[in-house]
Amino acid sequence: MSKKIVLSSLIIWIAMTTSSAQYKTLYDFKVSTIEGEDYDLSQLRGKKVLIVNTASKCGFTPQYEGLQELYKKYGDGDFVIIGFPANNFMRQEPGSNEEIKEFCTINYGVTFPMMAKISVKGKDMHPLYHWLTQKELNGFKDSSVKWNFQKYMVDEKGKLVGILPPKTKPLSEEIVNWVTEE
Repeated sequence: MSKKIVLSSLIIWIAMTTSSAQYKTLYDFKVSTIEGEDYDLSQLRGKKVLIVNTASKCGFTPQYEGLQELYKKYGDGDFVIIGFPANNFMRQEPGSNEEIKEFCTINYGVTFPMMAKISVKGKDMHPLYHWLTQKELNGFKDSSVKWNFQKYMVDEKGKLVGILPPKTKPLSEEIVNWVTEE
């Protein structure tokens, strides 16, 4: 075998292993629940996951109702919604984790998993949101979190497969079709 062929093969092999090795999945992250407990996202293997940054004092806050309805209807083991309260947009989530949990429970009967309050943009952005917003990490697409209630769709293999703007309603055809497709 010529040196050129060997070198070309080596370069191709390095490129293939390097590019696939750099992409993480949802399962590579750990977060904290709203109660302060560790939550390893690898426990969601095999499930479709809708990740939503939430806020209690936003024009989109009533989406909690739709999110809960979606979860109640389809959250049977193959689908889960995870809420991440964030105070990044006009201070619309000023409460503590305890206050946020109480607000969501009393006003919307939220039973889907809510995580501890995080930052979804800026210098203190949570590592999960770095992954969600950077193609070089997620292998799918660059994005920025535009506002509260932006939605990230993650497939059963832990790969980011869709990004929906905050105005997309939880029971939209796009979300329901994604959740119910085999």
